[in-house]
Amino acid sequence: MPKMKSHKGARKRFKITGSGEVKRGRAFKSHILTKKTSKRKRRLRRAALIATRGEVKRLKRLLQA
Repeated sequence: MPKMKSHKGARKRFKITGSGEVKRGRAFKSHILTKKTSKRKRRLRRAALIATRGEVKRLKRLLQA
């Protein structure tokens, strides 16, 4: 059987940390930033963790290669 290919779209959006958690970037940070407060933009810089076990399992399957 051939090798599994990783999902290229998922690979660009998610990273697996050393401890096995899945990180993602936050949305709403690309444009129309003038009306957003500095505090809000600062919080958007931080990566978010995918906490749901089902989602993590699905994403790890997409990212395996």
